[in-house]
Amino acid sequence: MAHDRHAPAPLPAALVWFRRDLRAHDHAALYHALRSARRVWCAFVFDRDILDPLLARGLVADRRVEFIRDSLAALDEALAALGREHGREGVRLLVRHGHAIAEIDRLARELHVQAVYANHDDEPAALARDAQVRGLLARHGIALHTSKDHLVFERDELLTGAGAPYGAFAPYRNAWLRRLDAYFLKAYPVQRHAAALAPLPDGMAAGLPALEAMGFARSNLHELKIAPGWRGAQALLADFLPRMADYARTRDFPAVKGPSYLSVHLRFGTCSVRELAREAHARAQAGSEGARAWLSELARRDFQHQVLHHHPRVVGHCFKPEFDHLRWEHGKHADALFAAWCEGRTGYPLVDAAMRQLAQTGYMHHRLRMLTAGFLCKGLGIDWRRGEQHFAEHLNDFDLAANNAGWQAAASTGCDAPPWARSVDPVAHSRRLDPQGRFIRRYLPRLARLPDELIHAPWEARPVDLAAAGVELGDGYPAPLLRPDEARERMLARYGAVKEA
Repeated sequence: MAHDRHAPAPLPAALVWFRRDLRAHDHAALYHALRSARRVWCAFVFDRDILDPLLARGLVADRRVEFIRDSLAALDEALAALGREHGREGVRLLVRHGHAIAEIDRLARELHVQAVYANHDDEPAALARDAQVRGLLARHGIALHTSKDHLVFERDELLTGAGAPYGAFAPYRNAWLRRLDAYFLKAYPVQRHAAALAPLPDGMAAGLPALEAMGFARSNLHELKIAPGWRGAQALLADFLPRMADYARTRDFPAVKGPSYLSVHLRFGTCSVRELAREAHARAQAGSEGARAWLSELARRDFQHQVLHHHPRVVGHCFKPEFDHLRWEHGKHADALFAAWCEGRTGYPLVDAAMRQLAQTGYMHHRLRMLTAGFLCKGLGIDWRRGEQHFAEHLNDFDLAANNAGWQAAASTGCDAPPWARSVDPVAHSRRLDPQGRFIRRYLPRLARLPDELIHAPWEARPVDLAAAGVELGDGYPAPLLRPDEARERMLARYGAVKEA
């Protein structure tokens, strides 16, 4: 190819700001920086605006903070290896603990860069943060460039024929699949341009802060065998690829190894969504129903982020404004119901097992997220925002767009949500999703000796059956907080009052 005499001259120096994209391969911002500047440094900030509220709520042993820290160690190693491949010794990741707005502004000035590169983050707080950073940098003549990286399609890339954002997932998915092609799945060839990676200037410290130095403590992350970083993501992907063909058949059952378990890696960007979509798309094109189903879930992820981008009011408000008038349970009784739900003491075994899985591991199967959320909102009459916050504090893979969309769907207040009168009978769901009670027995060992037909609703068992299984309702395992028919009556009255207003 002939040299383009009109190509812009490369910048002397640039800084890449890592956020939710903790990998050194197929990385949009890193690629653009390496192509645009002669010297490129990379940085991550443990943002106190995010971390301090966790500490204030007592989340000291937060698995996510530990996952990020360990993933940064892997990222530091990967950047150093890229540098060595191109004869650049001393390439390291700069890691700071402070307020990201001030830290990035300070680093950019200390390094005398002309531009900072980062990938998009469309959460409202992140957009406000980036606007402040852009303003501070502009005072010193430094540009902030951001790129799409976290999603396959984002923002306004998929709109209806009328130019509006989609309001339902099915037509969005169809448009997503129609537009998907090799161009959108192509990886960014970071390695090709890695010679621009620069060693740290003299006197500038590298290294990761200890968890304890930031006020945190080790969690049970490694006991759970949750491997962080790009190696952890690649190991899970390698495990899932042979199982992907069965995904459509196995994904609904929490006792079965059906999901990919890659959600935490997608959340923190230790894997590339383009790589995952490429793998699924190739298999779907070859006729795999399981791959088609999993590809649809990647499309759903994009859809949820599109909703948040176009309708930021969903943070704290119902997507359907009329449901902002729902009258939820409140006071001490509501607090007691909420505490029982959080602690897995509702008396409904599958709900309780799911909540205990969340508390013990930071993970919950996607079908159980919908079940527990629907039970809290429609069964117990508790405001969906309280449950959303609980999940936000405990899910390893917490993502604002997905969490909000899931809770608003469960409460029937959201975009494309199911009808509000749909049943949320936890016993019927239990018998369908965990027919042999294997998942229940894992997290509720007190019920382990109940036969399959009784474990879903122990209160229906005869006293002799309970005694034989060593179960005493109210002592060791609670009686149900309310009956399914009672819950449905209350739900119909609550939602009906809004619809009739």
